[in-house]
Amino acid sequence: MSTRQVSDHDDPLIESISQLAEPMARGEKPREQWRIGTEHEKLVFHRADHHAPSYGEPGGIRDLLLALTEFGWEPIEENGTVIAMKGADGTVSLEPAGQLELSGAPLENLHQTCAETGRHLYEVKAVGERLGLDFLGLGMWPDKTRAELPIMPKGRYEIMLRHMPRVGNLGLDMMLRTCTIQVNLDYASEADMVKKFRVGLALQPLATALFANSPFTEGKPNGFLSYRSHIWSDTDPHRTGMLPFVFEQGFGYERYVDYMLDVPMYFVFRDGRYIDAAGQSFRDFMKGQLPALPGELPTLSDWTDHLSTAFPEVRLKSFLEMRGADGGPHDRICALPAFWVGLLYDDGALDAAWDLVRHWSMEERETLRNAVPRLALDAPLPGGGKLADIAGEVLDIAGAGLTARNRRNASGDNESGILAPLREIVASGKVPAQRLLDKYHGEWGGDLSRVYDERF
Repeated sequence: MSTRQVSDHDDPLIESISQLAEPMARGEKPREQWRIGTEHEKLVFHRADHHAPSYGEPGGIRDLLLALTEFGWEPIEENGTVIAMKGADGTVSLEPAGQLELSGAPLENLHQTCAETGRHLYEVKAVGERLGLDFLGLGMWPDKTRAELPIMPKGRYEIMLRHMPRVGNLGLDMMLRTCTIQVNLDYASEADMVKKFRVGLALQPLATALFANSPFTEGKPNGFLSYRSHIWSDTDPHRTGMLPFVFEQGFGYERYVDYMLDVPMYFVFRDGRYIDAAGQSFRDFMKGQLPALPGELPTLSDWTDHLSTAFPEVRLKSFLEMRGADGGPHDRICALPAFWVGLLYDDGALDAAWDLVRHWSMEERETLRNAVPRLALDAPLPGGGKLADIAGEVLDIAGAGLTARNRRNASGDNESGILAPLREIVASGKVPAQRLLDKYHGEWGGDLSRVYDERF
């Protein structure tokens, strides 16, 4: 989730609804300025007993963050507490229970993305070696109850933790127990955004299936392959899901603004602190009638904050966020942006991907999305067959898109080889979660503590 760094006292007031589409319109960029921003989270555990370290314990999360200064990272504080680190590779921040996230820098190609990921993992492992910490690349804590997990000292999380049980049964699991990989991508125009948004939503279930990596809950198989994805189905219906209106004629920035105005608020940030506005209306805020701040009008930063509090399968801010994948190891962290860049950053690939999914009805899209958490590639495909039946074709489209981009590394390789882990998954017919379950029922003999050997 986003890390607020400053309170901008020169922040312009929002005085009309027409201003609300400005952040999205400002995101339009010519192709040569398109970038790739990759975010990935990981579970932090103590080697000695596998517990999740608290923020303040010796060798805990605070010490982990501050130790990154040796690699040039600088602290970001909230009310005197270090909550993140900033540097050339982006921001290292904390999810609610101490999951460690890198929000990477906007990069020109996937070779740079893989190099950035490698640097980050090297740095946190080096620090972890000294502190007795290690990192697990899964989509969800495999054995921890909510009560066993610490809470990080971030103001927005206090508000969300109070609010989540009011609107769904699994929101606290989303906050405390899950990890994801996502990629942030650019668009050239409103029409380009719309097409990418539609392809991203339609094929998000395939990304979820290929990266499915959360088959355990509290020490036992949970009956799902991506329980992380299932959690989103019962987190908060007002701010999650497949967004049917994106496929309607006339969709664009203004329609997304209408959607966001109907998403209940979480908070307002003022003078370095978060004010609880959970469940309140941004429309009322626009009228100066927000109960949390009576008489005040919102600023552009308030709107930017609000855009970050919706969690659909694809999210629009001043870029598009692809949000369907479970956490995983280095090669799959690289493979997720490769998947989406290949499909969305080449016109031929984008057209081919849209042709593949454009005839699916909204009911079929929803059915596929709801089946994937349990079945992954075995989920029923619109029109018959299984999702696995188109997985190879979609990877071929993505590979062709990456080849057409022709971004080469020092060895002369283009970006298409970065899809190799996904091609291997499709060829084997087994997603990561199924391989973990095979080990659990086989060589591990039901001893889930062995999963801690499956590190990055």
